[in-house]
Amino acid sequence: MARFPSVDDKCAVLHLSRLHLDDLNLDHLADSKRKQIQQLHLTYNRLTLLPTSVCFLSNLEYLDISNNALTVIPDDIMRLKNLKTFVAKNNLLNECSFPKDFDCIRVETLNLSGNRFEDIPAQFLKMTTLQSLSLGGNRLKAIPEEIQNLTSLEMLYLGGNLISSIPPEVAKLTCLRYLVLCDNRIQSVPPQLNKLHSLLSLSLHNNLLTFLPREILSLVHLQELSLRGNPLVVRFIKDMTYDPPSLMELAGRTVKSQNLPFRSCDLPANLIYYLNLASECPNPKCAGVYFDSCVRHIKFVDFCGKYRLPLMHYLCSPQCSSPCSSNPQSDAESEEENSVPADRLQRVLLG
Repeated sequence: MARFPSVDDKCAVLHLSRLHLDDLNLDHLADSKRKQIQQLHLTYNRLTLLPTSVCFLSNLEYLDISNNALTVIPDDIMRLKNLKTFVAKNNLLNECSFPKDFDCIRVETLNLSGNRFEDIPAQFLKMTTLQSLSLGGNRLKAIPEEIQNLTSLEMLYLGGNLISSIPPEVAKLTCLRYLVLCDNRIQSVPPQLNKLHSLLSLSLHNNLLTFLPREILSLVHLQELSLRGNPLVVRFIKDMTYDPPSLMELAGRTVKSQNLPFRSCDLPANLIYYLNLASECPNPKCAGVYFDSCVRHIKFVDFCGKYRLPLMHYLCSPQCSSPCSSNPQSDAESEEENSVPADRLQRVLLG
C-alpha cells in the first residue's frame, strides 16, 4: 500500500500517475492537508478499486483515475460533495459499477470513455448539473429518451459505440454545443435537431447515413459538420451536377468583378440593392464574387483535422479551386478534396 509523501501548505494538485500503485493510503496526512487537495491524478496505475482514502478528500473537485483496472466505484465516493470533474477513461466499468444515488453528486464533467457500458446508467440521466458527458468507445446500442433530462449539457460524446439511431429527444438539449456521434451505425438524422440553436459542432462521420434532412440548414451557428465515411458522401459526390447562375447574377458578377462604374440614377433601386449583396469568393486566389443569399459558414470537416472540405463556403464557379482550410498546407489539397468539384459543395447537405 503506497503512502503519499508530505504535502506542502500550498499544494492543491497531486500527480500520482504512472507509479504502479495498486492502492493508496493518505491516512498519515493531517485533516488540514487533505482539505487543501483539490485535484488528484491517479492515471496509469494498477488500481482495481478506488482507494477509500481518496473519498475523504472533502474539497476534491477534480479526480482522474483513467487507465487502471477499476470495475466498481464504491459508495464512499458520495463523500466527495465538491467533485465537479470525474474522469475514469479506459477502465472496466459498466452500468452496474456506480452507486444508485450517484446523481446526487453535482458533477459537471463526466468522462467514462473506453469502458464496458452497454447502456447509459439511469443515475447519469438524472444529473441535471452535467455539462459534459463522454461515453465514447463503449458498447452502447441506443441513446435513451431520458437524455433530454440533462438540460445543462453542452457536450455529448458518444462516438465509437453501436448506436443505430438518434432519438428526437436529443433536440431538447438546448444548451448543447458539441455533439459527437461518429463511428456508430446511425442511419438517419432526425429533423428535430434543427432546434439545437446553440450547436457549434456536429460529428457524424463513419456512420450509415444516406441522406440528411433539409432542416439541418437552419443550424445557422454550426461551424463544423463531419460526414466523411458515410454512403451519403459517396452518393452525392458521384451524382451532383452544376446548377449555373442566372443571367442576372452573371451580369452582376461582371459589374462587381470589373468595377464597372454606375450611378444611382442609372439603375432601378432593386438592381442597386442586388449589387450591394455581392459576396467575395472565399478562394484567396480568385477575385470573383457571387450573389447567393443563402451562404452558410459551415465547414465539412473531420475532427482529427486530416480531412477538410468547406461545405458552405460556396465558390463563384466550378473552375474556382477551394481554399479548403486556414492550414498553411491548404494549397496542397488532399486527393479527397481535389476529387470533389467546387460546384457541388453547398448541395452536399441537401437530402
